[in-house]
Amino acid sequence: MSLLPVSAVVDEVISALRASPHVLLNAPTGAGKSTWLPLQILHKAGFPGRIIMLEPRRLAAKNVAFRLAQQLDEVPGQTVGYRMRADSKIGPQTRLEVVTEGILTRMLQQDPELSGISLVILDEFHERSLQADLALALLLDVQQGLRDDLKVLIMSATLDNLRLSNLLPQAPVISSEGRSFPVERLYQPLTSHERLEDGVANAVGRLLREQTGSLLLFLPGVAEIHRVQERLVEKIAADTDLCPLYGALSLNDQQKAIQPARSGRRKVVLATNIAETSLTIEGIRLVVDSGLERTTRFDPRTGLTRLVTQRISQASMIQRAGRAGRLEPGICWHLCAKEQAERAAEQAEPEILHSDLSGVWMELLQWGCHDLAQLSWLDMPPESAVSAAQQLLLQLGAIDAEGKLSSLGRKMSVCGCEPRLAAMLIAGSEESLDGLATAALLAAILEEPPRGYSSDMGYWLDRPQSHWQRRAKQLAQRVARGEGRVDSDLAASLLARAFSDRIAQRRGLDGRYLLANGLGAALPQDDALARAGWLVSPALLQGHNSPDAKILLAVPLEIDALVQKMPQLVTQQTAVEWDEEKGTLRAWRRWNIGRLSLRAQPLAKPSAEELQQALIGWIRQQGLQVLTWDTAAGQLRTRLQCAQEWLPEVDWPPMDDDALLDSLEQWLLPSLAGVKDIRALRQVNIADALGRLLNWSLRQRLDSALPSHYTVPTGSRLPLRYEVHRPPVLAVRLQEVFGEQRSPQVAEGRVAVVLELLSPAHRPLQITADLAAFWQGAYREVQKEMKGRYPKHAWPDDPAQALPTRRTKKYQGQ
Repeated sequence: MSLLPVSAVVDEVISALRASPHVLLNAPTGAGKSTWLPLQILHKAGFPGRIIMLEPRRLAAKNVAFRLAQQLDEVPGQTVGYRMRADSKIGPQTRLEVVTEGILTRMLQQDPELSGISLVILDEFHERSLQADLALALLLDVQQGLRDDLKVLIMSATLDNLRLSNLLPQAPVISSEGRSFPVERLYQPLTSHERLEDGVANAVGRLLREQTGSLLLFLPGVAEIHRVQERLVEKIAADTDLCPLYGALSLNDQQKAIQPARSGRRKVVLATNIAETSLTIEGIRLVVDSGLERTTRFDPRTGLTRLVTQRISQASMIQRAGRAGRLEPGICWHLCAKEQAERAAEQAEPEILHSDLSGVWMELLQWGCHDLAQLSWLDMPPESAVSAAQQLLLQLGAIDAEGKLSSLGRKMSVCGCEPRLAAMLIAGSEESLDGLATAALLAAILEEPPRGYSSDMGYWLDRPQSHWQRRAKQLAQRVARGEGRVDSDLAASLLARAFSDRIAQRRGLDGRYLLANGLGAALPQDDALARAGWLVSPALLQGHNSPDAKILLAVPLEIDALVQKMPQLVTQQTAVEWDEEKGTLRAWRRWNIGRLSLRAQPLAKPSAEELQQALIGWIRQQGLQVLTWDTAAGQLRTRLQCAQEWLPEVDWPPMDDDALLDSLEQWLLPSLAGVKDIRALRQVNIADALGRLLNWSLRQRLDSALPSHYTVPTGSRLPLRYEVHRPPVLAVRLQEVFGEQRSPQVAEGRVAVVLELLSPAHRPLQITADLAAFWQGAYREVQKEMKGRYPKHAWPDDPAQALPTRRTKKYQGQ
């Protein structure tokens, strides 16, 4: 092991850790940074406390722990241990722990000082996992406020050194040589007419025929692994084993892929990007890289996640190619053009920029952080995702109206799982021990959902897998003492507590549903669940091309029983509909769960307040176009939009459709008194109503800076015509601006008015934003032509010095 490349810098790393709170280590694939270096630090650095190493993936974490322990002739749980969700091996002698999946965050929350810990290692940091970014932010906070002796080592094969150095300018950067053997990287793009699985299988078969040794194939997902595996069966020799490798496989199947091929045989490992990490796969000298990965993207607008297949970064290509050079010179085929590879992003996009942040925000509130700026981030979490997280936590009751953790939120924070699942656990515990046991198993299933077979969660509750049972027991013990029994009859109401926005009502007989949040969702028509009138669907996946989300897991719902048990889900509202036949508005009282209607009752004589609120709701549904936007109203709105552009330092009220619809109660509601039908609604003075959005000083500023009319030298008060993103226009007879030296200006002198100069017959003669230039130039041609056509009107040779007039020559002298 001393021949590992990282051994050349081990003393430098230890010296840097002794002298600096943060150290950055750049050590490419195969250098030994994960499977050897931590032991050297443990034995040589002389740190009094334990070492914690964060691995972003569970499969890699467990294998790293086993390899580290193996070098000490031990098993995990002695000097080296590991901790992860529902599985741990640590003991009283453990001094080096490999942890993952938020375990480090839980340790920080339980003991912010990290008592007894001297060093935290963030491994494979280039993956920029959500938990790694959060851990770094919290660790930096601990170092600044509680533990100036705590050390942090950030390790990766492809560190984004520039950005890390900006965040940690004093941190030493140490680089280790990479793999021991060269890798020949070749680019073999697939033909455009080939399906991915066919082209990949052909490339793998060709490389196996040309070269010796075992092969590692990178594919974007499990579906592609299965399809390529089917095709390879016919293309490979009898001495070659096909070994899939992905996170959901059993440990035995994973070990088949990781362990070296048996004597006299070779293997093809078909892997997702899980094989990019510190996971060591024995015996590989050939790599085929599809150049693709599958990742999740959270949409804050819908609250749903979609799967995206995308090109990998250049850093990932380097990682993948490096797998071929561990034992001897290797070969990597990238299945794309070289130019395409060179255009790829240098680093993968951090998870924190496209993930659901509800769990992160809850962790921050528990940490005592109510403002992102209180912590140091490598990438600031997006405001839209933070806002969506706050909205969800408010819906779950985890935070109060001021955004602080509620008493329920504090109970949820000890559960160690996503907020929705934590809310379900607490709801289950408040019902009974059976309720808690049921909620815990539901949570375990949702954390690691099954693949295929059935979308009915009741099916899986009756057939719990061992790892679900272990996790469920762990979650239940965090909430309450005692053991209950799983009761499938409780599943629907427990899931509705956490996923009330995903209660679904059937629409039609083709498996399509409407969710309480207003989105569409669908099951295959032949799915047994598709016959249910109501569902609750906790696991949804937003389709790429379909407007409906795919229902992955659901349970049928007895809606009347749910309403009786959870009446707080139901809201009453008065709604208005336009009756085409009668030409009037009809009012209804509706009982809804979100956007789903439970029942409706016509109202013969709704109160004035009910009708006004219903009208507001109807206008929101129909849009602003149902109102009468006459010239005065349209111009007032446009003037305010122009004011936002030209005088941005003033806090003008927003005038876009969404903002106006959101604030209807403020500006339109007072004008709806006595309005009972569409005819009366269309007579509402919208300009007067909009004026309510302006206080006295803003109204004065608007009328002064962007007046609705302009008084020309003759005294005529003429309207200015405003358009968004364009200067205003003043249509005026040419004789009325004689004597004006330059074009008038608005917006406190920032914008020149465009003059539409008219003939005596009010026909356009010239359009100009520079009156002085017009007098000097084009006016001569206009004068020549107009003198003959309108001889009774004045056409002076020097219009800039002439007196303005509205009259003909006959009356000018009188």
